[in-house]
Parts: sequence; C-alpha cells; structure tokens
Amino acid sequence: MSVVAVLIGFSLLVAGGFLIAFLWAVKSGQYDDKYTPSVRILFEDEKQQNNSDDNSINKEKS
Repeated sequence: MSVVAVLIGFSLLVAGGFLIAFLWAVKSGQYDDKYTPSVRILFEDEKQQNNSDDNSINKEKS
C-alpha cells in the first residue's frame, strides 16, 4: 500500500514539473509564431479558389 502512495506522490511531482515547464515556455515566448502570419498572405485559400471556379462555371451556363 505504501508503494501506491509513493507512486501517486511521484506522479504528482512529475505532473507539477511539466506544468512549470509549460508555463515557463509560454511566458518566455516559445509559442509565439512570428513567421507564419507573414507568409500566410502568399498562399491562396482553398475555399476561395473553389468558389471562384464554381462561379465561373455558373456564369458560363447562363
């Protein structure tokens, strides 16, 4: 029974360590993405491209 208590305590310690590491990474800007927004303008949206194709087909039928 004491082994279960040790394992629970150890798992809480490990979970706390991961939580602290995550919070440190967020505060230090690890998850800030400065590159993707500057390149996003270069790629066309698939929905927009498909809608324009559908509109040109509908105009040709009229």
